[in-house]
Amino acid sequence: MLGRLVLILLQLAIAWFAAPQILAYIGIGGDVRIFVHATIFAILVWVTGLVGAQVLKDVATPSPNTLVWALGGALIGAALVVFKVPAMLPLKFAPMFLPLGLAVLGYHARR
Repeated sequence: MLGRLVLILLQLAIAWFAAPQILAYIGIGGDVRIFVHATIFAILVWVTGLVGAQVLKDVATPSPNTLVWALGGALIGAALVVFKVPAMLPLKFAPMFLPLGLAVLGYHARR
């Protein structure tokens, strides 16, 4: 259980800080950029899970299906950001937390 909690924290931190660095090399603008950002989040979450499975105890190695679930969650989160759903919520947070959180949730929902 502790291994999974550490993995979740690592996935959130690595994806949050590394995705903008990768996105700087991709010249896309507009709403499509949000979906590309979400895709990068999902890939980074999955790769962090692969590395974390080798390092941490009690963490299973993710399958390609896990990547699909993480990607699905991230893209749903990106669609919610495009439709301005975070602005309607009473909690205020950075809109890109939604695709990241749903990518991590998708990763751990289908393990």
